[in-house]
Amino acid sequence: MTIARDMFADLRHIHFVGTGGAGTAPLAEIMLQLGYSVSGSDLCLNTQIERLKQQGALIFQGHSGENLPSETQLLVYSSAATDDNPELVQARKLNIPCLRRGDFLAKLSSLYPRTIAVSGSHGKTTITAMLAWILRQCQVACTYLVGGKVNDFPESEAADSDIFITEVDESDGTNALFSPFIGLVSNVEDDHSWSVGGTEALMANFSRFAQQARRLIYVRDSNSVKLFKDHPSACSLNVNDLIQSKGIKFNGFMKINAALACRVAEELGVAPDMAIQAVNNFPGVARRMTVHFESPRVTLIEDYAHHPSEVARSIELLRQNYPQHHLRVIFQPHRYARLEKYIDAFARELARADSVFIAPVFAAWTGHGEINSQNLAERVNRKAVNLDSSWDEMPAVILRDRPEKLLLAVLGAGDIEKLIPELKLNLCN
Repeated sequence: MTIARDMFADLRHIHFVGTGGAGTAPLAEIMLQLGYSVSGSDLCLNTQIERLKQQGALIFQGHSGENLPSETQLLVYSSAATDDNPELVQARKLNIPCLRRGDFLAKLSSLYPRTIAVSGSHGKTTITAMLAWILRQCQVACTYLVGGKVNDFPESEAADSDIFITEVDESDGTNALFSPFIGLVSNVEDDHSWSVGGTEALMANFSRFAQQARRLIYVRDSNSVKLFKDHPSACSLNVNDLIQSKGIKFNGFMKINAALACRVAEELGVAPDMAIQAVNNFPGVARRMTVHFESPRVTLIEDYAHHPSEVARSIELLRQNYPQHHLRVIFQPHRYARLEKYIDAFARELARADSVFIAPVFAAWTGHGEINSQNLAERVNRKAVNLDSSWDEMPAVILRDRPEKLLLAVLGAGDIEKLIPELKLNLCN
C-alpha cells in the first residue's frame, strides 16, 4: 500500500527521536512496512529497536545532531523529548519539519477512510490490542498500532486496508488532533491534567476529540456524560451492562475492555458471536494482569495500574480471583506530579491490601518532587513498608514473611518490571 497525499507525497526518509518508546517504535515500524526509509535514536536500546534495525532502520544510541541523516525530510519526536534535544535543534536549524509523535500519527490516520481511535484515561492499550486481535482472527485486514507490548502478535502492522486502528494519547493533548471514523472513549478522569494545561484543558481535548469523531462510542461516567451528551451520532454504554455481557470469559475491568472491543468490531461488520469467540482467545498485553509465577503457596502477578482508580480495579479483581490469598501489593508511583495530586487516594486504595510495599517513584519527565514514596508509605498505614534498596535487594524484604497462601501483586507503569525476575529468582530458590 502506498500513501501519496499531502505531506506524504514526496516523503522518503523520516527520523524518529525516542524511537524505543511504546508509541514511537510501532509507528516507526508501520512506516518501514509502508516503504519509507527510517532512522532514529534513543538513550537506551531495547527489543523493539532491535526489531526495527532488523527491518532496515538506522538507530543510534544517545542523542546528537550528527545522528540526523542528510536525507532526512521529517523529524518525529516523542513528547518526552525536550526543546534542547540536539537532533531537534539540528533539524530546526536545517529547516526540516518537526512533528510530535501524536501529530504525525494523526496526519497518518487521516489518510485512512475508517480510522478507529481509542481514547480514554484507562484501558486504551488493551482495548486497541483486543480490537486488532478480533479483526485479525476474523480475517478483516487492518493497519493498527498498539502502544504496548502484545503477547504472541506484533504491536503494529501495515495492511492494504482502509481501516486504521490506533490508541490516541490525552497525556500530551494529541488525541484532540484526530477526526476518526469511530471514536471510542472508555472513561474520562482527571489524569495528566498537569501536562496539558490543567483540568479544563484536558476535558476540552476529550470534548474536541469526540466532536471530531463521525461516530462516537463511549462509556457513561460523570465526566463523559457532560462532555459528550450533545454528539449527534453517539452510542453511550452503561458500565454495568458491559460487566454483564454474555459469553465473554474475562472478569472485572478486563471484561469491560473486551466488551468495548467487540462492540467496535460489530460496527466494522464482524458478527457478534465471532467477535466474542475471538476476544476470548486474546493472548493478552504485557504487564496487564500478567501471571509470572504460580505455585500452591505463591502467585506472582504484574499489572500496569498507576492511577488510584486503576489500583482500585486491580485490587478488586485480584480479590475476586484469589479470595483465599493474602494480598501483598508492591506499588511504584509513576510521576511525582501524579503522586502529589492523588497521594490520599493512592493511600486509601492501597490500604485495602493485606500488606503493602512502596518502591521509589518512577520520575518519568520530572526528576524530583515535593512528595515521595516514603510519604505515601506513611499515609497508607503502619503495615506499609517503603523500599529504599536496589531491585535485587528488595525481594528479601518483601518475602521475609510468607503467609500460607500469598498473592504478590506488582503494580505500576514505570521500571518496577525490573523487580519481577528478582522476585522469581527468590521464589524458585
